[in-house]
Amino acid sequence: MGKNRKDIRAKQQASAASASKSTAIDIPEEEQWRIIEQTGILKQAGTSGSKVPEVGNDEEDYEISPLADEIFRALYLVIPMSFMLLLMEILVHNQYGRHASFEALRDRLLSGVPILFVFVFYTNRYKADKRMQAALFWLSCIAGTRLIWLMNRGNWLVVMRQCPPIATAWIYAVIQLNLAPAVLSLVVAATFTWYKGYKLNI
Repeated sequence: MGKNRKDIRAKQQASAASASKSTAIDIPEEEQWRIIEQTGILKQAGTSGSKVPEVGNDEEDYEISPLADEIFRALYLVIPMSFMLLLMEILVHNQYGRHASFEALRDRLLSGVPILFVFVFYTNRYKADKRMQAALFWLSCIAGTRLIWLMNRGNWLVVMRQCPPIATAWIYAVIQLNLAPAVLSLVVAATFTWYKGYKLNI
């Protein structure tokens, strides 16, 4: 008799569990979320101090400081500009039939790259400012016209000393300018070349 009662209870519990499973399966997921939101269980869990873990919050753990970001952006521009300075040094030496020695290239980089880094760091930081855009525009106009004048009228020693940094500064200024001032500065250099009757290749 006792066994029969235990068997009946076990069957009833099993049928109740299967019925509850079937009802849980029958409720769509949207409906389940609606019920959870209506009860406010998640809000209570948030206010009680135990936060619900958020998915996709890993970026906050790896935030970069603004200074580190600015240094990275400066390095991003300094590296190609340093190679540009080196290339201009080699081209100027080859223009006069001279071989650019390793010592000359090393001295040019050791003296030029620190100044270039400071210049790039501050100009890149305030690139969006109108005053910086105006300064870069005037730098582009002056460097462009000076480079063209040196290529046509300069002494070879002055050309070898001044052309690499001036050409690098001109290219950098044009890169950092907005499109309209960049085009205008190039028009100024072209007008100067045409007015003076200079040539761009020697």
